[in-house]
Amino acid sequence: MSGATFPRWRAEAWPIRLALSVLLLVLLGGLCASGRYLAEHLEKRDDRPGLSLDDVRAHYHGVRRESPMRAILERGHADAEADASLTESDRALLLRWLASGRLSEDYDNLDLGDAAPAEIIAARCLSCHARAPEQAAGGEPPVPLEGWPDVKLVAFAQEVEATAPAIILASLHTHALGMTLVALVTLILLLGTAWPRPLVGLLALVFALGLAADLASWLLARTNDAWVFAIAGGGAAFAAATALSLLLVLVDLWRPAPRAGRETTS
Repeated sequence: MSGATFPRWRAEAWPIRLALSVLLLVLLGGLCASGRYLAEHLEKRDDRPGLSLDDVRAHYHGVRRESPMRAILERGHADAEADASLTESDRALLLRWLASGRLSEDYDNLDLGDAAPAEIIAARCLSCHARAPEQAAGGEPPVPLEGWPDVKLVAFAQEVEATAPAIILASLHTHALGMTLVALVTLILLLGTAWPRPLVGLLALVFALGLAADLASWLLARTNDAWVFAIAGGGAAFAAATALSLLLVLVDLWRPAPRAGRETTS
């Protein structure tokens, strides 16, 4: 159906345009609420505050990561120039503790004396890993290690299981139906505007492909975490293109009508 014959929403009476405007604002609010809910639902999936790509990966694929402290100790981490740098015996004691399975029990075990991890970290690490910048020799540390609440964040290996397939499928069937209807309504509304058809076609293609990539990758990401990028990228493309499309419809509803013979549909 060509743009010349498709109904133009801004030619309707003002009550209809007002009703469409209210519904457009509700749709835009729903997109914002959906984004907020998604962020709050996923942001702690990787056991770290804030929404990140690892939260999405943990939800759809799962995350398995070795202890950050163990990894850096095995690479030989320590400032050779520091007065209180780790000795090889201290490093070996910390690595043995990290592999013991008794991280919380032995962290400040009094029976271990000076060989307790808490004692080694206090004596050898806090010159660079104090919490307050003025307490750290090298300025503000990237990873504070002042006590067990700090240390446990980097001591444990991380393993987060992906969401159960039954839950993913239940969510997928509702999202596939609901979000596809939102996309179709958005396209119909766009077609009733006077915006150039190349722009309308581009936006429609972006939110259609974005939605398809996002939803299809929910299943594909379970076996290959590379599809997590398609989830994040497709979802962002769908949300951005849909929101922009709805805003363009809203603007078109109320912008002044062109002079006779000046309006184009190309």
